[in-house]
Amino acid sequence: MKFDLLQRDPNSNARAGVITTDHGAIETPIFMPVGTVASVKGVHQRELKQDINPDIILGNTYHLYLRPQTTILEKAGGLHKFMNWDRNILTDSGGYQVYSLSANRKIKEEGVKFKSHIDGSYHFFSPESVMEIQRSIGADIIMAFDECTPYPCDYRYAKRSMHMTHRWLDRCVTHLEKVPEKYGYEQTLFPIVQGSTYKDLRQQSAEYIAGVGAQGNAIGGLSVGEPAEEMYAMTDVVCAILPQDKPRYLMGVGTPINILENIALGIDMFDCVMPTRNARNGMLFTAHGIINIKNKKWEDDFSPIDEMGHTFVDTEYTKAYLRHLFAANEFLGKQIATIHNLGFYLWLVREARRQILAGTFRAWKDKMVVQMATRL
Repeated sequence: MKFDLLQRDPNSNARAGVITTDHGAIETPIFMPVGTVASVKGVHQRELKQDINPDIILGNTYHLYLRPQTTILEKAGGLHKFMNWDRNILTDSGGYQVYSLSANRKIKEEGVKFKSHIDGSYHFFSPESVMEIQRSIGADIIMAFDECTPYPCDYRYAKRSMHMTHRWLDRCVTHLEKVPEKYGYEQTLFPIVQGSTYKDLRQQSAEYIAGVGAQGNAIGGLSVGEPAEEMYAMTDVVCAILPQDKPRYLMGVGTPINILENIALGIDMFDCVMPTRNARNGMLFTAHGIINIKNKKWEDDFSPIDEMGHTFVDTEYTKAYLRHLFAANEFLGKQIATIHNLGFYLWLVREARRQILAGTFRAWKDKMVVQMATRL
């Protein structure tokens, strides 16, 4: 993997760059649609490629390990071939899913024992096994195994967890060297900064992760319920320490406003289920504000879903038609809304990139965060 930093914004820490892997170029800043179980929910791969057009999507180790299982993925030739996706893929290590299963898992130094949400069977993840699973999945960028702490989190627990995450990282690095890549292309490991919302822990963790010398770095344990101001403060602390010449990935973030504010702090990569999950509930994101398409006010509004036309659905369908589909509980409505939201998120990061390259990002960002907060 290679990262070329092309431009810095003169009035913020925003950056524009290009990550290059064996599956192609990724222009940053980038938003990665979440394809948890080898599918971006409700969207054909054809629509992803032709309309939304992301350079990279995200898959999840926990879910793919449980179903379809690594034996199936290996027989298929890896996740790219299994889901017919010839562009980049990043896999989360499963640490967040283990965190979310708090009632059904037990964390020890050796790893995590957890109960499957599918059939109740017990499984065990260690740093070593997670590296092997991600080798079998075959993503271009893979994550080190970590513990994602909750919010709020006791300082002593956060510190103990952070140090364990560091020890797990060392085990990931050591074991990965022993397990060769399976599909003839490079896989790149990103370590993960932890430390909850404690500045000194975030500084310690960022210094430790920077010292590993990985080709890219991730920031975890944010967007777990903390106020946005705390997220931004921790991101700022970490970005001041992580290497300037390596991509930075803020995991699980977030709203369109979160994304722009974190780009301004120096983040290059994002993922979040929000555009797809909220779309299925009728919430549409636009440059001018948020639309709840279920509201009666859209019942006879025959204007396009979004006049800016980020995707084909924005101009082919009206607000009234989309509201009708939701009222009728027709699945097509959820699909149209999903394509719109993903298209908007990709437009947002690409426009941010264009503004960074032009040297006008800060003023544009300040205007956009006000507009996008409006409820239409």
